[in-house]
Amino acid sequence: MIKAVIIDDEAEGRNVVNNIVKNYCTEVEIAGEAATVASGVKLIQKTNPDLVFLDVQMPDGTGFNLLEQFDEIAFQVVFVTAYEQYAIRAFKYSAIDYILKPIDPQLLIEAVEKAGKLSPGKNQSSERVSNLLENSKSISKIALPTLNGYRFVKVQDIVRCKSNNNYTLFYLQTNEQFIVTRTLKDYEELLKNESFIRVHQSHLINLNYVEQYIKGEGGTAIMSDGSEIEVSRRKKDLFLKRILHE
Repeated sequence: MIKAVIIDDEAEGRNVVNNIVKNYCTEVEIAGEAATVASGVKLIQKTNPDLVFLDVQMPDGTGFNLLEQFDEIAFQVVFVTAYEQYAIRAFKYSAIDYILKPIDPQLLIEAVEKAGKLSPGKNQSSERVSNLLENSKSISKIALPTLNGYRFVKVQDIVRCKSNNNYTLFYLQTNEQFIVTRTLKDYEELLKNESFIRVHQSHLINLNYVEQYIKGEGGTAIMSDGSEIEVSRRKKDLFLKRILHE
């Protein structure tokens, strides 16, 4: 059984999560509920849960404040939130699951299933939450799902990403490369507000690492790692506008 707690200042929100879990997630036992950060911390300390359903905004602080009270995070976190967009981006970068209110029951069921698969690793839970807390202030680190778990990488260290069917190859400025179990389209969306641009169907590049541009029908971007990345004809104007800061 997965032991869970619900921390949300709205009684209706707690009831919705409770009802969905009881009706559809038979492997989950709700061990308690809390309505504030302070009572939530005490509840977690008392029950030692495997999973915490956590609201972001509460009367005495935020879900982030609650997580900061723990030196080690030995539980999985699913945020249930109506919070603003920047926090949603932080969750995505950190590989922390979240569900927007009003709650879609199917999304909550899927979040529980995912949490159950991830539950063994205390250290990984701590790192994912630490990454979230860092990214809740400003996006700096990204959690990349690999075949063996998660790889935590500074966004500024990513030189380029290359599509490999349903996977993505990441190339870092340290000359490391590794495969990630998500598509390039996912990272095009996730990194769109950073210094990245998709210049070709197969390539997403960090403009900070472009060292030269060679003219052509679409042209070629020469990257700091020596790679030559084709720029598609339809992406050429946007690429030049971004790289020249026009």
